[in-house]
Amino acid sequence: MKILPILAFSLLSAGTLFAADAVAPAKPVLKITPGQVIVPTDAMRRIWGELVSLDLKTRTGTFRKEGTDEIMRFNVLPYAELLHHASFGDLQDFRIGVRAIFRMHEAADGQWTWLTYIQDQMNMMNGHKEYFYVDSTDAAAGQLSVTQANSDKSFIREKGILLSTDSETKYWKNGEPAKFEDIKVGDALRTETHGVGKGKVQMCWNVFLDDASLVKFQDAQKALQSKRIAAEGAPGYVDANIASAVDLTLFMEGSEVSRSLTVGKKVQLAATGADRKPTSAPVEGTVTAARMQGNLGKVSVKLDGEAKGFEVASVARLWLK
Repeated sequence: MKILPILAFSLLSAGTLFAADAVAPAKPVLKITPGQVIVPTDAMRRIWGELVSLDLKTRTGTFRKEGTDEIMRFNVLPYAELLHHASFGDLQDFRIGVRAIFRMHEAADGQWTWLTYIQDQMNMMNGHKEYFYVDSTDAAAGQLSVTQANSDKSFIREKGILLSTDSETKYWKNGEPAKFEDIKVGDALRTETHGVGKGKVQMCWNVFLDDASLVKFQDAQKALQSKRIAAEGAPGYVDANIASAVDLTLFMEGSEVSRSLTVGKKVQLAATGADRKPTSAPVEGTVTAARMQGNLGKVSVKLDGEAKGFEVASVARLWLK
């Protein structure tokens, strides 16, 4: 009579062993897919570089990779995050020469040319809550020796960084113009820098001696982008187009618009070309469904007329009425 419990225990133990040894299903590998907002974080390269050229019509350009001076091509994906002055921006905001991180992915032809963000130095340091802590100053050479670390210095990213300045460098304190001599050892700075065409040089366009000065630039960028989205429309992919009903995924840069959409709200839609500029006059419609999916807006619109030109996987623009 004691055999049965022992046998049951043995079977249970075996089942538990097999379950533990079972191989978990492989995590699907993300791939960039036309018409979908996908960022393959398991297959990307984040490269510090200096912007060399930019074509706003084709949304393509080149940058010089710091350290090797290799010139790299990039193709800006429609949903790429363009992070300028610690906020969202657009391609025309980036000055030639600016130092930034370019997030690159492998394109269909095997080349690493697809780009899903440009993040300038201001955005990177603000987002990571990091500063340049001044170790020494050299007014004659116009240089600062600094350590890059987070706000409480529990994380040191790099020591011995040289920040260079020249006659074009502007300094800011309390949001007002300052000067090099206002910088003291121990100060916590943030900067907007550019390259000089070779090597790893951080030449300052702007030096922010406090948070208030960076926030002033950030607020100006936010206001500019908000005005731009209101005028040009929030961009997004067309997910479906059936019988004058269009489904869209609005990109992160238009999240302010996405969050304001409610059922019954009047909007306008227009199809766009590769440059994300409208190719025809906007068509009026009514929102029939709206929700946020993370920072993306999912919206359905019933158009008043025919939904011509709204090809699935293409980019459209949406305006609030």
